[in-house]
Amino acid sequence: MFEWSETDELIRGAVRGFIDKEIRPHLDELDSGELLPYPIIRKLFSEFGIDALGEESITKLLARQRKREEALAAGEPLPEKKERSGDGDGGPFSGQESLMAVLVSELSGVCMGLVTAMGVSIGLGATTILSRGTLAQKERWLPDIVTMKKVAAWAITEPDSGSDAFGGMKTYVRRDGEDYILNGQKTFITNGPYADTIVVYAKLDEGAEVAKRDRKVLTFVLDKGMEGFTQGKPFKKMGLHASPTGELFFDNVRLSKDRLLGETEEHKGGDGRESARSSFTAERIGVAFMALGIVNECHRLCVDYAKQRKLWGQEIGRFQLIQLKLAKMEVARINVRNMVFMALDRSRAGKPPTLAEASAMKLYCSETATDVAMDAVQLFGGNGYMSEYHVEQLARDAKSLMIYAGSNEIQITHVAKGLLGQ
Repeated sequence: MFEWSETDELIRGAVRGFIDKEIRPHLDELDSGELLPYPIIRKLFSEFGIDALGEESITKLLARQRKREEALAAGEPLPEKKERSGDGDGGPFSGQESLMAVLVSELSGVCMGLVTAMGVSIGLGATTILSRGTLAQKERWLPDIVTMKKVAAWAITEPDSGSDAFGGMKTYVRRDGEDYILNGQKTFITNGPYADTIVVYAKLDEGAEVAKRDRKVLTFVLDKGMEGFTQGKPFKKMGLHASPTGELFFDNVRLSKDRLLGETEEHKGGDGRESARSSFTAERIGVAFMALGIVNECHRLCVDYAKQRKLWGQEIGRFQLIQLKLAKMEVARINVRNMVFMALDRSRAGKPPTLAEASAMKLYCSETATDVAMDAVQLFGGNGYMSEYHVEQLARDAKSLMIYAGSNEIQITHVAKGLLGQ
């Protein structure tokens, strides 16, 4: 795949129409936090039928799982499992990767905070429940999340853990009869201040005989308003203003066993570490999609500006230093786009990128998007520093990609370990 298909181009045109009508007029309100992202996301889902697609896909998926469980309980042969397709078991939007890539890249070039809020809710929250939950848990939470009727958060980061998410994790649960008691704190949680459903990673306190770093990581689902659970106010940030980020506090929150994903401490897919690693891979590929949106928009704005802005009686695009910046942006655009196409082709072939490959994509694409956005500000000169020209927002948002989904420094470690087989 080296170009977007005709269908992709049609979708892109429709998305751009929606952006011009529903998002660009509200950029100041989104950037100030006056307008939350969720009503716009829900309108997007409704207008493009994404909510209906998600509902239909998850309904079919859960129906197939229910039949398999019923057959297993009755000792009957299991129903044949379909190959992965648009409504397969790969997820609520399985088979729609190209649609999501177009959607994410186009939105990211205008308001990346919308993408972050949407991506964490579905790509991390819903996907974790889908991959680790029981049928009852999936039926309980997924239909509302995949349609964006409810917003999900995915809580792993803590104030003292940094990139060592598991080793430094202090949030813990202890057994109390059939229940668990949760204590601790999470920070930098996307959607945290407003989430209805929260996926939380916590270590099991098994006593002094098990070292804290080695304790089992369990994954729970909480709902807004539970006793002892507090959602902090949104942080003030450098960028991504349209994506609310905050802290979560747990003070003796009682969790029944049906809130433990899989309802067992011995999950067949390993403990919560394995769940998180799978999510990291998808999240880092998503960063490449977002980076493409930043690069595309900066490229477009700079080419237009170079043609229109005049100095000494001629367009600044005639100056070689400006041409050098534009040429480097074009190389960046081609490279990032090709990485996105590679990921899409691999996914369609059933061979998605590994964690190390996803980390390499994230490392390159995030740095490239940041460099391009900063060059865009420089190319615009004083105008680039003014919010009305938009490139300063793109630069602020792009920088978050180097920290988001794991800092770029930790990506280097993952890439190297993948190469060395460690």
